[in-house]
Amino acid sequence: MPYAKRSTLPWTITDGRAGNVRQAVALASALRLGGQQRLQLHPRAPWRWLTPRLMPGAAQGFGPAFAQLVNTRPGLAIGCGRQAAGALRLLGRHGTRTVQILDPRISTRHWDVLVVPEHDQLRGENVLTLLGSLNPVSDDWLALGRAAFSSFEQLPGPRTALLLGGPTEHAPWQEQDIEPLLQQLAARIRAQGGSILATTSRRTPRPVTDALLRAFDDVPGVIWSDGGDGSNPYAGLLGWADRILCTPDSVNLLSEACATRVPVGVLLGQRAQARMAHFQAALRERGRLLDGLAVLDAGPLQPVEPLRETERVAAEVRRRLAL
Repeated sequence: MPYAKRSTLPWTITDGRAGNVRQAVALASALRLGGQQRLQLHPRAPWRWLTPRLMPGAAQGFGPAFAQLVNTRPGLAIGCGRQAAGALRLLGRHGTRTVQILDPRISTRHWDVLVVPEHDQLRGENVLTLLGSLNPVSDDWLALGRAAFSSFEQLPGPRTALLLGGPTEHAPWQEQDIEPLLQQLAARIRAQGGSILATTSRRTPRPVTDALLRAFDDVPGVIWSDGGDGSNPYAGLLGWADRILCTPDSVNLLSEACATRVPVGVLLGQRAQARMAHFQAALRERGRLLDGLAVLDAGPLQPVEPLRETERVAAEVRRRLAL
């Protein structure tokens, strides 16, 4: 079968997981190539078990949409995650330039450029490292968040954004760990004034969400706890926050919080292990992360230097691939 005309816009290719999509889309946007096209993989066994190692029939193993994309021979593909690594490896064999985000766990020679966090150990001539994760947070992005949720301006200051994730292998905190901290935070806001801007994630255990709602029942603010609360105001929370608190389980959450211009604290930071602990230590060394409720005592709320790695990485990708 003859190949179709080569696609000129970059493709972002992921397994559909929110964190992977966010990183791939953020990098594609920062490249400023006039737009992007997105594809979600639907890998089937046995190919999804073995990726990024390839076996016969892999083009069909990632789903019919991907099989069709292979035929179009896109000029540039950006993927994030293990499934995407296998898909990009196959596209690379057909002449597509490939940028793989996150460690694929095999030789780096199968991709043109790899982008990995500093707290991973992967290194190589075609490997770019960054502190944290790729994300869209910029002054313009924050301004759009404020505009979309302009009603938050009426909430009393200082506004404390609270970003709750959930326990993970590298940060195995429990409900009984977080509940006293939620109560202490609520008590401080009642005593000192201000408001709460809180959001949970898909990984937040229901008992933690219930504890959040109880603790801040009489505190001014906004709490988004599930889809029943309407659109997630996450961008508005970051845009209007005077200070931010995060649980210790998500590189993405901490990276995006630290990309703002306000102080950031991590709750239960001592529960972080392995790569997550190394990442948080690097943020502390840079003066970008405080421990626990110490962020409430950070003094006058002065702007701080944001952690923004996405534009730097995008510039280097453009240079290396001569985009």
